[in-house]
Amino acid sequence: MEQILRQFKPQQRNLIHILHQVQHKYGYIPAEAISRISDYLKISESEIFGVLTFYKAFTLEPRGQHLITVCLGTACHVRGGDKIADDFARKLNIKVGQTTPDRKFTLETVNCLGCCAIGPVVVVDGKYYSYTTLKKVDSILSEYK
Repeated sequence: MEQILRQFKPQQRNLIHILHQVQHKYGYIPAEAISRISDYLKISESEIFGVLTFYKAFTLEPRGQHLITVCLGTACHVRGGDKIADDFARKLNIKVGQTTPDRKFTLETVNCLGCCAIGPVVVVDGKYYSYTTLKKVDSILSEYK
């Protein structure tokens, strides 16, 4: 934590940058980090929680080794995005927003990835899978098992 904090002046405007660094290092934002950031920036922990809960990019829970994101924007939804998300959840035996007990996979949905023409879209660890169908779910998962 100290290495991360030393990179930034103790100014509130650096909060999001610090949070990104912490999440990059730990995979999530641990409670101890929130307390330390609060002391360093001289802002309340509740202000930090406000930022953490506002931005979907941050998580307070450890994520899995692989992050699966299914787009549920209008174009992806009408092409079966919701069914694809449900199929991932069923095959991983978790709900959307959860991580598998072995911490191998985390499943999330987003409202739009901005690539409507190639939907439904699934992103795993930054790799985009276009025109995803229910038949492709198994092959996508097998790449990461």
